[in-house]
Amino acid sequence: MQIGGIQKSSLIDYPGKVSSVIFCSGCNFDCPYCHNPGLAEGQSSCPNKLDMQAVSDFLDQRRGFLDGVVVSGGEPTLQPDLMDLCRKIKSFGFPVKLDTNGSRPRVLQQLVDANLVDYIAMDLKTDPVLYGSFIKPHCRPDPIVDSVGLIMASGVDYEFRTTCVKPIVTPQTIENIVQLIAGARRYALQRFRNGDVLHPEYFKNSRCEYSPDEMLQLKASAEQAVDECIIR
Repeated sequence: MQIGGIQKSSLIDYPGKVSSVIFCSGCNFDCPYCHNPGLAEGQSSCPNKLDMQAVSDFLDQRRGFLDGVVVSGGEPTLQPDLMDLCRKIKSFGFPVKLDTNGSRPRVLQQLVDANLVDYIAMDLKTDPVLYGSFIKPHCRPDPIVDSVGLIMASGVDYEFRTTCVKPIVTPQTIENIVQLIAGARRYALQRFRNGDVLHPEYFKNSRCEYSPDEMLQLKASAEQAVDECIIR
């Protein structure tokens, strides 16, 4: 298990809960705007690197202080021991929230079938047909679409979310995504902050942020098709 670090306490990563966040190292996507470049690249030299025993010891100490645990990344579904990690977390009585890019629907189905996740947050980077252009060369849309369907049918609490960054996401992109997730419980539109990102050169000579008014316009185009649409 490649665990790159842990955030001891968060009020924003698990809706309605005080949580800790366990970060898995390594990702199969190459999102230019990724704000965890070290984790995405799979760096093994992370100063907060932990093993499973250290995670167990930490969770044992946090009984009574936490309401849940988030497993994030990188991309957690790449980890062969992910189910073991989720079992360990739940053995301490904590519900598990999983952050995922949706690229491995079979793993998601296994986690759902084993009742090892209580909340799934899936990032929709752009219209799935455009992943090959913006996210990863030759990336097929099918796994992304499959993950959307199984999450919505799973009975597990969930949300979809899109980081709104030009030109990867446009108003037409949002319309296409909303058609895919029509009827979803929650859709979060996330503001892009141009700081420590995976490929800063991608944004060097372009205006990539959406203004507050533009974000509201994106929200207005999406909120009619989902139960709840929020801006983060």
